[in-house]
Amino acid sequence: MFGHVQGAFTGAVRDTIGKVATAEGGTLFLDEIGDLPLALQPKLLRLLQERCYERVGETQTRASNVRIVAATNRDLEVEIAAGRFREDLFYRLNVIEVTVPPLRQRAADILPLARHLLQFFARQNGKHVAGFSEPVEEALRTYPWPGNVRELRNAVERAVILTTEALIAPGNLPAQIVRGERAAALTPDSMTLEQLEAEHIRRILGMTATIEEAAVKLGIDPSTLYRKRKRYGI
Repeated sequence: MFGHVQGAFTGAVRDTIGKVATAEGGTLFLDEIGDLPLALQPKLLRLLQERCYERVGETQTRASNVRIVAATNRDLEVEIAAGRFREDLFYRLNVIEVTVPPLRQRAADILPLARHLLQFFARQNGKHVAGFSEPVEEALRTYPWPGNVRELRNAVERAVILTTEALIAPGNLPAQIVRGERAAALTPDSMTLEQLEAEHIRRILGMTATIEEAAVKLGIDPSTLYRKRKRYGI
């Protein structure tokens, strides 16, 4: 984020200006700010309060003029109460708050988003895919999307990779979407241990960008996660 100078640590073979300097005069987007380690939070707080920072390995203080936009899927007030997030940093970040409702509360957005993602992944994979079949559109509309847009993105990417036809068919979607499982209908006291594990893995996959990131959040290695996905049809 702040850059470093050559020789500051093992592997620092050249000066690096960092993201803050790169965004100078513009906007720096900090995704998943709730995951920022406690040790780094004072440095970000100083940047917000004093608009200055130092690169790793040097004592020169540098001025900064950047607009900060931060996002998180965590409840930061809960994180503060648990001692994982600084209260003063929260108030410095929370000048203007925009709450994005979960995808299940924005049913009108599901198909437009899915079609946009379909076009993107079709181009990326060099395929001609015209759209979704009617059963697929119905499944996309009725599924509760516990993993929100990331889960939708993963589902559409999978469908594009698997399809050999011009229209995405139900068999190209993850099984739980086709079945129309609704999170509200599944409560811990009515689920088996395997169902609980499968639901938890499904949610984490929907909230993360890569298998490796999901494995870290789940506390297992990627190969174990692969086997569990295959076992549960995720």
